[in-house]
Amino acid sequence: MARTVLFSELGGPGVMRVQDVEVRDPGPGEVRIRVEAFGLNRAEALFRSGLYIEPVKRFPATLGTEAAGVVEAVGAGVTGLRPGEPVSTVQTFSMNDYGVYGERMIVPATAVLRRPEGLGAVEGSAVWMAYVTAYGALMEAGGMRPGDTVVLNAASSSVGLAALRVADRLGATPIALTRTAAKKEALLKEGAAEVIVTGEGEDVVERVLAATGGRGAELVLDAVAGPGVRDLARAVADDGTLLVYGALSGQPTPYPGIELGMPALAMRTYTMLETTTRPERLRRAAAFVNSGLRSGAFRAVVDRTFELAEIVEAHRYLESNAQVGKIVVTV
Repeated sequence: MARTVLFSELGGPGVMRVQDVEVRDPGPGEVRIRVEAFGLNRAEALFRSGLYIEPVKRFPATLGTEAAGVVEAVGAGVTGLRPGEPVSTVQTFSMNDYGVYGERMIVPATAVLRRPEGLGAVEGSAVWMAYVTAYGALMEAGGMRPGDTVVLNAASSSVGLAALRVADRLGATPIALTRTAAKKEALLKEGAAEVIVTGEGEDVVERVLAATGGRGAELVLDAVAGPGVRDLARAVADDGTLLVYGALSGQPTPYPGIELGMPALAMRTYTMLETTTRPERLRRAAAFVNSGLRSGAFRAVVDRTFELAEIVEAHRYLESNAQVGKIVVTV
């Protein structure tokens, strides 16, 4: 038996329960991991509440995609992984099929990455989702180049912080958006060239145009979506891209190009699965992130840790939006 987080109805953090669950052997193409820590992501709160891009298909349901631990067993056909090996997981799967919130969890082998030497479990559960998402959005989907300017909202999230470092490492200029001044110094410390505090009346378009000599940003990475894309689109350079990778606003998202007189604006969506479910892209992403970790250019930013029994409190903190970086649950 293993303690596992399950929920049997949609709702707030209180619907989650830690229950003892029978642990099965991994099937073909699967790996069983003894989980030491797992990172929380906004998608899990949305899935739990019924607001995610994919609905919950059955109850009781599991949660989680990003964990670190040790390989306990491998199923038929799995090569390159052995029991006792420290690993991390990335999302290549649906939470309707697998989850990592628990002591001993099964995931597809395609989701398992070797954990670099010296990277602990807490850091190993806080680095891959953020950096692979940032890498895929900025480089694979966004085509970011040295000298570009990148605008990031929800910049204090783990993905936002990773994107600041990815942009800086590639010679681009990152501009961070945040709603409150409380996070401004932290964002500057993490590598933002400028921080625009949107909740205090600072004009995003005016500030971005001033910072870029009037041309606008080549890439805008939007985790919020909703009506705010109208202003973000006005800050995009000619032939630039507005890339939407989240929907935190929960509101309908218009296409602003028509309203702006049909400029050369590319607007598209992105999810990390574009990178993780394509082996060649995942191979490139893993090489890029490992290189950054070895050099010290990349690191996990962990805001706070909770224990497994505190999973409800951990999700409440996630939904408070008070964090700067990743929230991690230790097992």
